[in-house]
Amino acid sequence: MKAMILAAGLGKRMLPLTQALPKPLLRAGGRSLIEWQILRLQKAHVTDIVINHHHLGSQIESALGDGSELGVHIRYSPEPERLETAGGIIRALPMLGDDSFIIVNGDVWTDFDFAGLQPLEPDQALAHLVMVPNTAHHPEGDYYLDNTGRLREIGAPRLTYSGISVLHRALFDGYPDQYQPLAPLLVSAMRRNLVRGERHDGDWQDIGTPQKLRELDARLLRG
Repeated sequence: MKAMILAAGLGKRMLPLTQALPKPLLRAGGRSLIEWQILRLQKAHVTDIVINHHHLGSQIESALGDGSELGVHIRYSPEPERLETAGGIIRALPMLGDDSFIIVNGDVWTDFDFAGLQPLEPDQALAHLVMVPNTAHHPEGDYYLDNTGRLREIGAPRLTYSGISVLHRALFDGYPDQYQPLAPLLVSAMRRNLVRGERHDGDWQDIGTPQKLRELDARLLRG
């Protein structure tokens, strides 16, 4: 499978650090956040990667180039106007090739092993989401993972969507290339029993504030 790293956010919670630098290029442990994601994908033999960008996006292209220094091949999907998650994926579909592809947010830190992700059969599932325990800043969670491995809009206890998933291109059938959040598409598929999930209890952090970035940097430098 190919992978798409979502890097088109504005990074408002990270101000003032993101005034002159896109959030995925913020550094921790000697590397940018997006480099850590690329290296985890490469370790799992996922080497064909698409990156979308918007805010200061040319800096991402300058920093990463074609990806060869990291052992991958990178193509870019620039967004002159921000398209949100589903809109950005729809814009990039011609570059994603296979029917199923991996999606990962460019600004999270995790030890999740991408090698375990598998392609989807669209009559069985249009999406497979990696879920994590709820955090202090998102205590209500997003979706309920039932005992059959299916995700539900309603139910408890709820878990938080990690920003890591496998999606099938059929999830986006009928949706135009325009601003479009991902959640409504997922909920629609859940109501048709077409969204699977798994729980990851390892290391996962949404690096959403300068303090969290400093803490991650210190931890990684300690080894």
